[in-house]
Amino acid sequence: MMNNLNAVSPRIRAADLRKAYGTLQALDALSLTVYEGEAYGLVGPDGAGKSTALRLLAGVLAPDGGEISLMGHDLRQNPVQARAQLGYLSQQFSLYGDLTVAENLQFFGEVRDMSPQRRAERADQLLNFVGLTGVEDRLAGRLSGGMKQKLSLACALIHEPPILLLDEPTGGVDPVARQDFWQLIIRLLSEGLAVVVSTPYMDEAVRCQRVGFLYQGRLLTEGTPQQLIAQFNGSVLELTATPLKRARQVVMTLPGVVDALTFGESLHLFVHDVEETMKQLPPVLAEAGIVLSSLRPIPPTLEDLFISLLDRHNVMSSEVRP
Repeated sequence: MMNNLNAVSPRIRAADLRKAYGTLQALDALSLTVYEGEAYGLVGPDGAGKSTALRLLAGVLAPDGGEISLMGHDLRQNPVQARAQLGYLSQQFSLYGDLTVAENLQFFGEVRDMSPQRRAERADQLLNFVGLTGVEDRLAGRLSGGMKQKLSLACALIHEPPILLLDEPTGGVDPVARQDFWQLIIRLLSEGLAVVVSTPYMDEAVRCQRVGFLYQGRLLTEGTPQQLIAQFNGSVLELTATPLKRARQVVMTLPGVVDALTFGESLHLFVHDVEETMKQLPPVLAEAGIVLSSLRPIPPTLEDLFISLLDRHNVMSSEVRP
């Protein structure tokens, strides 16, 4: 992968992208760059603008403002050349369910104006790459969720694009299929592709070289996972107690606890002073009849940072409202 991303021209450059649906500002002044061998993760909750951003980059939607360049081709001025540079995997399965695996690959190769010989060679390569060799004659509509995503990826890569756009590619598939899919992405990155992937999963975001947190159409912050975690202001305690819901109500009454968020069967407490909070909590919880199982400091995660950013953003937004 590239050691110095800024030493070369970006494969994707987007500047000040804006898109509104009526009165809803779906995307507001989004700018990003992505380089060879880099995965850029767009992270955010539902409605944050992730899919809109991917559709703008793919040329599926026209922006209300801003510029997009793909491998140096301006998407507005040279749409055909620009779109030829990318493969796009949409959030919904968009292949032909009544065609076989092989027929889907053939169709998308024909759409990309590939010669029959090169199309056949490339199809064989991709079937082997995604692990679908042996199921060429199976109807796409009868594939499992993970296999459908692998076929979608193969179809997006049929014309050997230098750029790949993935809109929540592992949504609705099982954990094993998610892991398999990401192993394929890692291999593609090692071959030099530039990838933009939108995801709600923080364990996927941490696999990316850079991550952008998107919320209400705006990019709150971006950087490497390590840089972003370093921005976290405060400390985190992991609390396991019974009943957990009541424990959260109690801990939120302590002045040193900024917030308490549920993570599975435990709470992550954002605190100002770890030692002081660890002294205060056990007697307070015991007095409330709550059984404390464990309380320990843990390193902050990307998810901790994102929740903290959302809280800060919402507080600032409420302060400026008339």
